[in-house]
Amino acid sequence: MTVVFVTGGAGYIGSHTAKLFAQHGFDVVSYDNLCRGHREFVKWGPLVQGDLTDRALLREALRWFRPAAVVHFAAFAYVGESIKNPGLYFDNNVGGTLSLVEAMCETGIDKLIVSSSCATYGQPGEGLITEETAQRPINPYGLSKLFMEEMCRSFETAYGIRSVALRYFNACGADLDT
Repeated sequence: MTVVFVTGGAGYIGSHTAKLFAQHGFDVVSYDNLCRGHREFVKWGPLVQGDLTDRALLREALRWFRPAAVVHFAAFAYVGESIKNPGLYFDNNVGGTLSLVEAMCETGIDKLIVSSSCATYGQPGEGLITEETAQRPINPYGLSKLFMEEMCRSFETAYGIRSVALRYFNACGADLDT
């Protein structure tokens, strides 16, 4: 079976994504520190409880499960909180992502899907937002997500870790199974 490693797999979007991967025949491993996630949301495979900044545990988990790809949802996502406590967001979102991509380098994992945000665009003005729209975040949350994207591009150039960033807007909905 092909393994997908989902950071933040005990969170809202991570758990829904884990379910979708499992329904399509993937083995799913969730990695979450449970500070904002919920153990009961992890229903589609094993949970490794750990923080992204614990690179030794992260490396061990990646070596043990040998995923084909990592899907990275483990980040804080409250704009107001990021304004009041920007260090928390840079430490968790940027520092955690740095730890993750370094662990991926060390274990030979070269595919990454990153959960980014429309907040990287800031206030783009009128008209449709496209991938070519300038990214000018206006808060620490959006800036932390932009830093994550830029970091992933740098690791692709330097080490061949292929990545894609998903910049969705407001995720909503419910699933009775999750």
